[in-house]
Amino acid sequence: MSGFLRVGLLAIIAIAAVVFYACTFIVRQTDSAIVLRFGAVRTVATAPGLYLKLPAPFEQVVFLDNRILDLDLPSQEIIASDQKRLVVDAFTRYRISDPLRFYQAVNNIPRANSQLASIVNGNVRSVLAEATFTSMVRNDRSRLMNRIRDDVNREAARFGMTVVDVRLRRVDLPAANSQAVFQRMQTERQREAAEARALGGQQSQEIRAKAERDAIIIVAEAQRKSDEIRGQGEGERNRIFAEGFGKDPEFFAFYRSMQAYEASLKSGDTRMLLTPDSPFFRFFNDPSGRRAGAGTDATPATPAAPKP
Repeated sequence: MSGFLRVGLLAIIAIAAVVFYACTFIVRQTDSAIVLRFGAVRTVATAPGLYLKLPAPFEQVVFLDNRILDLDLPSQEIIASDQKRLVVDAFTRYRISDPLRFYQAVNNIPRANSQLASIVNGNVRSVLAEATFTSMVRNDRSRLMNRIRDDVNREAARFGMTVVDVRLRRVDLPAANSQAVFQRMQTERQREAAEARALGGQQSQEIRAKAERDAIIIVAEAQRKSDEIRGQGEGERNRIFAEGFGKDPEFFAFYRSMQAYEASLKSGDTRMLLTPDSPFFRFFNDPSGRRAGAGTDATPATPAAPKP
């Protein structure tokens, strides 16, 4: 008997759980709910929590997203006030501000996206048609986007939607026009580059000519100083030689003969025909430089001309 009671109790609990599940629904913080009784709106729940309803098919619940929704719009061509054809790519963000009006007007998000896309495209076309291409890409882009957003908001309010932002992602010339503009800009930049290159070449030649002139002046000045220093050195050398000759003529004669030997007796094909008793070799026979029968005033001999 206790087993039947246990089974019956479990069945009652299960039925109660099913009935509770069928008669309640939960509204999250990111959603709002519309309760429909036989297709008609009975109530709208916007606060999060647990709510009661009749089980289906008496009542049904439709959930709507309260978060900011994105809507990407297809690119469209417009004609600006300066008669330029432009390709505009825009997107918008919106939220459902009035769930009841939203449900009654568009019923669901896909239909709302379609309705809002036509509104945004129409306002983008009408607002940008009054502006120039330069103002769109440089000066008044923010002001134009804010104006489009305000115009779209006024129309979207009757559908229970609030537009948070409308942005122009890209405003550009068509591909053919862009290519022509690009080529024109490229030609202009090439011309400027050629002018800069020519100016640089001219300045380079001027700098190179000035550097060469300065180098010639510096070298000439250095050569002049070198000649002066060399002349002073040679004068000092001759003075020292003169003083040395006056102090010791024999040593000076010996020194001059050694220089003559060094200058004459070099490796190569130089040939000299001299007699053994030639005065040129007097220091070879006698370190004092005296020859038999010669006085002390012998002078160094001059080397003979080389034989061809």
